[in-house]
Amino acid sequence: MMGNFAKLLLAFMFSLPLATQAADDIKEPRKIVWSFDGMTGKFDRQAIQRGFKVYREVCSACHSLKLKAFRSLADLGYSEEQIKTIAASYNIVDGPNADGEMFERPGRPSDHFPPPYANDNAARSANNNGALPPDLSLIIKARHDGANYLYSLLTGYSEPPKDFKLGENMHYNPYFAGGGKQFSMIPPLVKEGQVTYDDGTKATVDQMARDVVSFLQWAAEPEMEKRKAMGMRSLVFVLGMTILFYLAKVRIWRRVQ
Repeated sequence: MMGNFAKLLLAFMFSLPLATQAADDIKEPRKIVWSFDGMTGKFDRQAIQRGFKVYREVCSACHSLKLKAFRSLADLGYSEEQIKTIAASYNIVDGPNADGEMFERPGRPSDHFPPPYANDNAARSANNNGALPPDLSLIIKARHDGANYLYSLLTGYSEPPKDFKLGENMHYNPYFAGGGKQFSMIPPLVKEGQVTYDDGTKATVDQMARDVVSFLQWAAEPEMEKRKAMGMRSLVFVLGMTILFYLAKVRIWRRVQ
């Protein structure tokens, strides 16, 4: 019995270098300087609005954003009328009505973004070799180094090395660890001018990737600025109290001496 255990232990030990090598073979995400980085980071709302346009015109064909309500767009600077117009451009399934039937109606600000497919099975059958396109509401938080990883993924599609065996209808992406560099999602950002920005910004692939990542960062953590501001106020308060306590301590112990 000990002999079998020793064999298993040796097999496990020899497999570790191979597993480590496979993990190390995945490229590390590129490190991008984001406006929301650091203790004092803030959202670039122009970039987020551009990113929202990229999401609507490119990503929303496959990916849902079901945790976000239209009215939350007010945080990005959209007016009430603009939000009503955006919401009304979507059809929302509602009901049942008096006859017990479901029906469609224009969206309202209080509605959440509707999914592009009726259910998961419909999404799987329509896309990417049966893979289910993930909801993007919290995708930044769901991935390690989320913003950098997603940016690298969007801009990382390339031709595979000659010795790399690529599966049928798969795409090579050296940043995709989940599938061993093989990605079923077709490259979503493929050419300059794929969207037309309202502010005149040149819509390069790199710019569109940066903007949609900024939008998804806001979608995942809209309270970030308030949280960081509260953290800074707390640090200032703690520092002030530390100084006061130190002065009080010095004064008290001076009398004891």
